[in-house]
Order: sequence, then C-alpha cells, then structure tokens
Amino acid sequence: MSVDAIQRASDKLTKLSARGLDLVTFWRQATDAVASVVRYYEAPCWYTFDPASLLVTSHFHEGLPQIPGEWLTTEYAEEDVYNLADVARSEQGIMTLHDATDGQPAQSKRWHHNVAYGGDQELIAGLRTRDGAVWGALALYRELDAPLFNRDEMAFVRSVSGQLAEGARRALLIGEAADREWPDAPGLIVLTADGGVESTTPGVDRWLDELPDGNWRSGTLPSSIVAVAGQVIRQADNQARADLPFARVLSRSGRWIVLHGAALGAGDARRVAVIVEPAHPARISPLLMAAYGLTERERDITRLVLRGYSTAEIATTLTLSRHTVQQHIKNVFEKTGVRSRRDLIGKVFFSYYEPRVRDNEHRAAQHRPLRGGPVSGLS
Repeated sequence: MSVDAIQRASDKLTKLSARGLDLVTFWRQATDAVASVVRYYEAPCWYTFDPASLLVTSHFHEGLPQIPGEWLTTEYAEEDVYNLADVARSEQGIMTLHDATDGQPAQSKRWHHNVAYGGDQELIAGLRTRDGAVWGALALYRELDAPLFNRDEMAFVRSVSGQLAEGARRALLIGEAADREWPDAPGLIVLTADGGVESTTPGVDRWLDELPDGNWRSGTLPSSIVAVAGQVIRQADNQARADLPFARVLSRSGRWIVLHGAALGAGDARRVAVIVEPAHPARISPLLMAAYGLTERERDITRLVLRGYSTAEIATTLTLSRHTVQQHIKNVFEKTGVRSRRDLIGKVFFSYYEPRVRDNEHRAAQHRPLRGGPVSGLS
C-alpha cells in the first residue's frame, strides 16, 4: 500500500461524493477506488442506514442481489458479538470480526453466515458525515487462510468513510427528491452551468418560497441557491479537493433548511443539482408516534434504543435518571407489545425497514433511484 495509491483513492472518492451520482453507480465506482488500496474477497457489501434509527434501508453487493433473510434475523432478532449499528456508532467506527472475538470468529453467528458464502474475515466500517450522522456501512471480507486486515488497511477505510457517507447521503437525497413519499421529502432543482433552471421536482417551490431574498414565482432564485451552485461550479473548474458545497439557512418561517450542491455531468453538458431539505430530519419519530401512540419522551428514548444505547447512555444523553429511563422503556414495551430491547428493534425493523430494503433491491434491479428511511405506511 503506497502513499500515492492512498492519496489517489482518497481524491477519487472525494470527487465521486460531490458528483450527485445515483447510489448504485456511486457504490460501483467507490468499489474500484477502495479496491486499489485494500484487497478483499469478491465484492464489498454496501449498506445505507436511516440516520435517525441506524437501521438498514438498503444493501448492495455485486452478485448477491438480495440480502439473505437469515442474515437479517441474526442482525435484528438475535444476540451476537456486534451488529452494524454497534460498530457504526462506536468511537473508532470500524471493527473486524477477528478483533471482536479475540481471534475466535467461530464464536459469532455472523462468521457462520460468511463462511456459507465463501468468506472468512469481516471488516465493518460505519459511514459518518462530518456532522456525526451515520448514513451507512461498508463490509469487506477475505477468504479462509488470507492475511488478516491490517491496521494500515483499517486506517485507510476509516479515513475515507466520510467521503463514502457524503456520497451515499447525496444519492439518497436526490433519489428521495425525484420520487417523493414523505411530506418533508427533499426538493431538487437542477441548474445549467450559466445558472438557468433546467428542471425541478414536484413540490420544490414550497421549499424555495421559504428561503429568504428570492422570488421563485417571478423567476428570481434565492441567493443561497445561487451561492451553493456557484461553489459547485468553482470546485469542478479547479478540480481541487475542498469542502463539499453546503449551506444552512434560516427560513422565513423560522425553521432551518439545509442546501447541498452536487455536479451532474461534465464539460458543456455540466449541470448543477441543489438539494433542499429540512434540517435534522428524523423520519422514524412521526412514524412511531402514529403507529404506537408514543409520547415525545418515549419517542426520544425509543430512537436511542434502536441505535443501541444503554440505559446509562440514554440517561446521560437526555439528562434523566436511570430509573426514569427504565420506566419509559417499560411503557414503550407495553405500547409496542414487546418484552425486550432486542424484540423492539426487531419489530420496528421487520415492520418498517425490511420492506424498504426489499423495495430497494427491486429498484436497483430496475435501475431506479434507491430510497432511504422506513416505509411510510403501517404494515
């Protein structure tokens, strides 16, 4: 592993993450960049998460179009040495099955699933953006008797996890804006290189109307849209590594709105996509409120339980006593009809997230944009 190879791969991933690619294309091109530095067995497993719950919303693996049901059962209905959310929210954000089991991976149910598909070693890395939101995970494998993933390889994967997270986030936002389902789904506006409006998604006008100093109805774009688009074009012209185009704007109604910029195409055909969304969306919260009648505090605690937080961690995060947290958790169990945290996670995943995973598998096969978040209706 040379320093030049690491730099080239990192630079490639930074540029890919800003291009506004659809998710499958981004994963495929990111695979090539990772493979130039880290050797692995067959193909990576790419996952996206709902940042609000850290539950899986999609899985992509060349040669394995559908994630096996037994894998999902182990991940969300059984205890094991770790799961994806455990690794993703850990301080290091990366783990190998060999390290987690002190060199005895056969202790893990995950290992037995991996062996059934020809793998042996497993490396998991969470994909976190700079604001700390987890948008997915990368899993790499090696066959039996292959050298262990070493510290330099793990350091490289960890160093590029932010670029991978940003690319996944943009791909999901563009997919959601192009195929809206939620009331607060992102909006998408596509501009030509000279700043003209080429296209918009249905409903984007309500987002643009909320942005200050613009008059979308009369054809005047808000300055924040123009600024983000200009930053995209300058970065594309300079071909230099830079912060990804982003703006956070206080709307006329007093809510925060986030803008993300992405380049589409190149040369004379270059366009700019600006994604407009409410700040800090947490789609699992209203869904659970509607489904189970949870109070606001119970909703907050449920969100942290889904993310794998312990009672002590929940108490610290929400500034509550452990006793109060335990009482709220008991209430949540009663309302949702479960007896344990594992049961709660499994119930939410298999009711609202597995349908999203399966839908995304069909979307990938049909070359349609993949979606994030849980399904919208009750199952």
